[in-house]
Amino acid sequence: MLPRSAAPSLSSHRAARHKGLRREPHPASPSLHAWLMATGSLTARLRAHGRVEVQVQRQGSQRLWPEERRDLRCRSGHVREVILLLNGVPVVWARSATSHRALQGTWKALTGLGTRPLAELLFQRSHVGREPLRIQQLTRHGRAESRLRAAWPGTHPRWARSSVFWQHGQALRVMESFAPWIARLDAHRLIRTPG
Repeated sequence: MLPRSAAPSLSSHRAARHKGLRREPHPASPSLHAWLMATGSLTARLRAHGRVEVQVQRQGSQRLWPEERRDLRCRSGHVREVILLLNGVPVVWARSATSHRALQGTWKALTGLGTRPLAELLFQRSHVGREPLRIQQLTRHGRAESRLRAAWPGTHPRWARSSVFWQHGQALRVMESFAPWIARLDAHRLIRTPG
């Protein structure tokens, strides 16, 4: 059982609108919605379509965004921002955050990931739990949108999702933003393993 409910309150919903995230029930495109709501390892789903590489944009201690402070219940923490490339083309911008306390314990492996995907920590351990996914539409001049402008060439993502992972009572918040062109790919296609 997860430590607490993932359902946002009305006040947090309103706060999110003012801080650059607008919560919507469904994006316009059903195929994009399929990616936003896909469970399990995002990296595994992307690998069904080609070669996946991880480019680390920044990593280290910093002041957390309001929605991260709400979910992690601390004001600063360890943040890792990466871009996932699919066959050499940017497809996902992701930001993970956890408390300094969790980084010293449960989530300490986060600092040693390098260019390996976060999925190696999240989906290969049976004792990691995940709260429900929350879909977010990025708004202009929000924190996420401005960070994407700096890190992402050309047309950058407008839709994102977030969820909180739990391991031994410690939280790790992950936000993933999807390039618009991912909607042309089948989110339900998975790599077939022998046997």
